Amino acid sequence: MSPDFTERVLDLVERIPPGRVLSYGIIAEILQEGGPRQVGRVMALEGGAVAWWRVVRADGSLPPSHGVGAQEHYAIEDTPMRNNGSAVDMARALWQFDD
Repeated sequence: MSPDFTERVLDLVERIPPGRVLSYGIIAEILQEGGPRQVGRVMALEGGAVAWWRVVRADGSLPPSHGVGAQEHYAIEDTPMRNNGSAVDMARALWQFDD
């Protein structure tokens, strides 16, 4: 992974508005580089300083390590969640990125 890729991932994550999310794979598609795993690695190693809770799996679920911390952010930002609260409602929360 290049330092440029890392910077581009983090820059994009910083642009996700409160209450909205992108998946790891969509971030890779927007950047036209890497894939979900590479984006996940950037987030795991460098994502602590950005709104990491706004990056989720394609189905809206959270990695186990996100747990309660992400849930608190979702409540504050009024992020649309599935009825059972276990995952983000991707149909309503997905950020429609427009460069």
